[in-house]
Amino acid sequence: MAKLSILEFPDPRLRSKALPVTIVNDEIRTLIDDLFETMYAAPGIGLAASQVDVHKRLLVADVSAEQNEPYALINPVITEKDGVIVTEEGCLSVPGYYEEVERAEHIRLRFTNRDGDELEMEAAGLLAVCIQHEIDHLDGKLFVDYLSEAKRQRIRKRLIKERRHKVASAVA
Repeated sequence: MAKLSILEFPDPRLRSKALPVTIVNDEIRTLIDDLFETMYAAPGIGLAASQVDVHKRLLVADVSAEQNEPYALINPVITEKDGVIVTEEGCLSVPGYYEEVERAEHIRLRFTNRDGDELEMEAAGLLAVCIQHEIDHLDGKLFVDYLSEAKRQRIRKRLIKERRHKVASAVA
């Protein structure tokens, strides 16, 4: 397993649309393992392959406090949504920023698991929010896209400034 580098906003690669996984093989299972290692180390509760510059429709999630309820979803498709929930979201690709976002409270989805089996599941609350957030990544969308243009630009400018400062400090 390997810890992968997470792309950070406003990196344009985060806007790429992920392509469907056509075959579940050892390469995909290794990517799933690497995504879990990267997500847990960050620490986070969800990570899309797009966030590590692998533009395949694959995400991992684990919203449990004990980190013992992992989900690996390949080619996830939400088939039903209902209810509304507003939660404070953060993102490993937008480090240090948290904002309220409105999403569906309950979802039903279809996906392929790491064994290549096509399954359906229902998710509610935090897990539903997390899956919707990660599917957005697969579509080239970030949680900051739900914010006002002014707020999104402020976050963008601050992250660029923080990155420049880190590079300058590392060089010095």
